[in-house]
Amino acid sequence: MSGVTGRPQVATGDGMPGRAPTRPPGVAGSLLLGLGLGGFVDGIVIHQLLQWHHMVSHTEDHPMTTLAGLQVNTFADGLFHAATWVFVLVGSLLTIVSWRQGRLAPTWRFHIGLLLAGWGLFNLVEGIIDHHVLGVHHVRDDLGGPLSWDLGFLAFGAALLLGGWALYRAGRRDLDGRST
Repeated sequence: MSGVTGRPQVATGDGMPGRAPTRPPGVAGSLLLGLGLGGFVDGIVIHQLLQWHHMVSHTEDHPMTTLAGLQVNTFADGLFHAATWVFVLVGSLLTIVSWRQGRLAPTWRFHIGLLLAGWGLFNLVEGIIDHHVLGVHHVRDDLGGPLSWDLGFLAFGAALLLGGWALYRAGRRDLDGRST
């Protein structure tokens, strides 16, 4: 159905015709979802399932080998999970706001690319700050924190960021073709 302006119209949620979306989807929602989901992968897989480290497991005051140290680390891990949950919540809300503004829905490459880029950004920031600047934990504190694991974590993060960004750019080109 076309309107007076010649632009295609679509049905809105209230049954009234509206304009077809022409603005690209927002980037922030997908990127924040990627940051949060990347944090969940880190916290669930590395902290809980593999138990290689916890948030402050490389500090002398809170070793994983004592009950008191494990209690502090478990609490710190909980705060970390709460922060990653907030990233996912805000990313979800921004995505809904973007759709309500009448923006185009993202293509799979656009969305998945930003999710991967967000995960990679999480790994890079968390790896640089926690592993190298603050030294509160390393990828493998159970092995004494060898540098090779920390560098591999950063390389994996860089690969996720670059690969995700390339996928996002391809999805952006897809959208540019759809919106004309």
